[in-house]
Amino acid sequence: QGIMRLVLLGLLPAGFMGVVTFGIPAFWVIVTCTASAVGAEALWQKLTGRPVTVSDLSAAVTGVLLAYNLPPTIPLWMAASGSVFAVLVVKQLYGGLGKNIVNPALAARAVMLTCWPVPMTTWVLDGVTGPTPLALLKGTEAAGQTLPPLLDLFLGHVGGCIGETSVLALLIGAALLLVERVITWHIPVTYILTVGVLTWILGRGPGVPADAIYEICAGGLFLGALFMATDYATSPMDKSGQLVFAFGCGILTTLIRLYGGYPEGFSYSILIMNLTVPLIDRFFQPRIFGQGVK
Repeated sequence: QGIMRLVLLGLLPAGFMGVVTFGIPAFWVIVTCTASAVGAEALWQKLTGRPVTVSDLSAAVTGVLLAYNLPPTIPLWMAASGSVFAVLVVKQLYGGLGKNIVNPALAARAVMLTCWPVPMTTWVLDGVTGPTPLALLKGTEAAGQTLPPLLDLFLGHVGGCIGETSVLALLIGAALLLVERVITWHIPVTYILTVGVLTWILGRGPGVPADAIYEICAGGLFLGALFMATDYATSPMDKSGQLVFAFGCGILTTLIRLYGGYPEGFSYSILIMNLTVPLIDRFFQPRIFGQGVK
């Protein structure tokens, strides 16, 4: 409960900036996702005769993270459906807290993208529908539009999902988790640096500047690296294994962004690497105190 409470506090700045940027609709999406996740978990545990554990706040964290990965214009019934799927199918059916094999919020987002691709990829900023910076970089939107300045990406005045727009807000929240030792630097730093370096090396082709700083600030990379790839249940236990895991996330994210059909790649990259965690843990096991190194 203490860890989850700190995670929720760390997520507050990004949620605040999402509401400031997108208005009241973003607030209702966050409330709907959180309430649906908590309610679904409590109801499921009650019906199955299990102890109701919503007070551990893990369901609330799942709901908030899903909301942060949704556009502010998503219909509320879709947001609620995503939360129910995340909690019941991805988390509870595998045994509950700590036993899920992939990140519940990201799995729900992937399913929602398949079921409702248009509402999930409609971005509105200041009342105007437009593309995200990554869509502009990829060339999937009108070529006549200009990229927003880097400062807008850093502060949060760009179209996108509710919780991913402000890099500054995400860094403020992550600083709390680092200070309280809820997370370590290994996954976030390795993940972000890998995307930056690979994008700078590979580039996006003629006429598109290979700006590594712009690339890592655009999209949901910071949200994924700081708050989702670091999930205890779906990331390796050993620090060396975490470096391998994060490096794989960075490679996949870059390949999807540059060569895939989808402008953003962090969610699918983390989900794919979640499935490799048991294998990584076999090769990188924490040292047991009192035993020698084989």
